[in-house]
Amino acid sequence: MHPGGHAVTRFGATILDAEGLRLTTEEKALFRDTRPFGFILFARNIDSPDQVRALVAEMREAAGHDAMVTIDQEGGRVQRLRAPLWREWPAPLDQAEAAGSRAAEAMYLRYRLIAAELHALGIDSNCAPLVDVAGPATHPFLRNRCYGVDPHTVAHLGRAVANGLLDGGVLPVVKHIPGHGRAEADSHHDLPVVTALKSDLQDTDFAPFRALNDLPLGMTAHLVYSAIDAAPATLSAPMMQVIRDEIGFDGLIMTDDISMKALQGTLPDLSRAALQAGCDVILHCNGTLAERQAVADAAGEMTEPAQIRADRALTWRKTPQEIDISALSAQLDALTGGCAHE
Repeated sequence: MHPGGHAVTRFGATILDAEGLRLTTEEKALFRDTRPFGFILFARNIDSPDQVRALVAEMREAAGHDAMVTIDQEGGRVQRLRAPLWREWPAPLDQAEAAGSRAAEAMYLRYRLIAAELHALGIDSNCAPLVDVAGPATHPFLRNRCYGVDPHTVAHLGRAVANGLLDGGVLPVVKHIPGHGRAEADSHHDLPVVTALKSDLQDTDFAPFRALNDLPLGMTAHLVYSAIDAAPATLSAPMMQVIRDEIGFDGLIMTDDISMKALQGTLPDLSRAALQAGCDVILHCNGTLAERQAVADAAGEMTEPAQIRADRALTWRKTPQEIDISALSAQLDALTGGCAHE
């Protein structure tokens, strides 16, 4: 209850997407009825700056609140905004390596510029930093999306990425908590199993997430860590306890896309299992309207602890100071020997 005594309407425990460039009548009705916490955009939702701004406004109007709108704009293979209207970015690892000892400065500038592009469209979140630690067997789908091969470097660069986004008015989502770097399979298609000792996980994989445990938002990894539990982290209460108590992350935790093939089961069952394990909000992408409805129905409203984390995360939004795009781009080019865009 508010101090005045009237009931508080909680957000729906979902982050949902849209099929096209504008919302359909049916989508508007779904979002009105279920009040998702946020939305995520894909390439199919993007045509022009004016169109994206209109779509984002429609999403917020339909949800009935100033919903978070996020996107995957890492750079490299994972970027939804592309040329000719937006900048093409090299893979994060390539750019970090090109900057050498000044990688943190370069990554800050890179994501400050990305934040400027997002903020201009009304997008106020980015699914970055990715602080998975790359290793010898890291699957190719992930490797050059990482920032380095040792946890200290990854955490240092991850902090620079988060600061660049925050200074640009964009909420960072740290991923894939508690660490995806040891995965030898692509969790979009298969369930990776990591057999490393818990002590090794704590020293390496978990370390960057501990260093960034103050950030407002995190995304889970669909991986089994067999030293801790036989269930994927997204669905594992013991793993979520490790994330909360040992890694110390008390931000809002969203699942990775609940429809990825790493997880087996119906979408409603998976949604309920993830929330029961300790996730705060279900991310569901690339489904039909009926599937989105089923996920929203299964997820229901946020729990009180999740709502507190959601409200706290949204307080991190701020109006960015104006920047000189050309000057920052030139600085980034100078730091990376021209490896600032493709």
